[in-house]
Amino acid sequence: MTITQLYYVLAVAENQNFTKAAEKCFVTQPTLSMQIQKLEDQLDVLIFDRSKKPIELTDVGRKIVTQARNIVNESYRIQDIVDQQKGFIGGEFKLGIIPTVMPTLLPMFLKNFIKKHPKVKLKIEELTTEEIMARIKDGHLDAAIAATPLEDDSIKERVLYFEPFVSYIPKGHRLHTNKKIDVSDLDVDDMLLLEDGHCFRDGVINLCKTFKAQEDEKFQLESGSIETLIKLSNEGLGMTLLPYLHTLEIREKEMVNLHYFNEPSPAREVSLIYHKSELKMQIIEALQDVISGVVRGAIAFQNVKIISPLPK
Repeated sequence: MTITQLYYVLAVAENQNFTKAAEKCFVTQPTLSMQIQKLEDQLDVLIFDRSKKPIELTDVGRKIVTQARNIVNESYRIQDIVDQQKGFIGGEFKLGIIPTVMPTLLPMFLKNFIKKHPKVKLKIEELTTEEIMARIKDGHLDAAIAATPLEDDSIKERVLYFEPFVSYIPKGHRLHTNKKIDVSDLDVDDMLLLEDGHCFRDGVINLCKTFKAQEDEKFQLESGSIETLIKLSNEGLGMTLLPYLHTLEIREKEMVNLHYFNEPSPAREVSLIYHKSELKMQIIEALQDVISGVVRGAIAFQNVKIISPLPK
């Protein structure tokens, strides 16, 4: 049994196709198939049910894949130990970022990070929290930036900053004349929300104590982007809540629609998250250092109350 064979098994399990798996592993399909066949012969079991289309794992195959993933991930640790010993900060690093953080935070730190650590090849993807957690556990992401706490024992969290919620309330809305907003003022019935699947949406819903089941709502409008929510709000379709960093890009004529909460301000906790195996920690620490440095000057709020991103 070899690490390479286990790597091939994981590739087939992910792609459910021998040809696609071979392409991902940069080997020929006969080579990959032969190595997996050798492993099955050695173990005297079938890992894959080849009669199914797409290919499926057998019952014992699922257990083998779980263990193979642990073994392959641990094998990467050897190179990681060497890199850390040498103080080397470089190589490919796969980073996921949730959609409500990507457009504001990434431009703030990316150029600085690339300049400071030119040997790191960042591969960045915009993903939901659910997708991020699955990919970190599967070894397809090295780390991610997401709202926390996530309460998952397999994932570690390093807090980067606390980002307050800010109300965006257009003229004509019942709350527009309020200088500051209280959480008790919120009513989800006249609030524009992000689509289901966004953790910021779940945070807003957790904040609204008057939240009702969808069938009881008089009106509901959801969107996939915060920019669209702002435009819809400007049309008088309701108020919305924004993460603080998004308010820094609001046009001057729209700033009158921004209303801050009474303290303690409801806020989300944004963290750098990664697998408990702690691979590539030197790059994770470098990211934390750069991001914390640029955000420190942008967010100066202290008295905040963290709202959970977990759906309730």
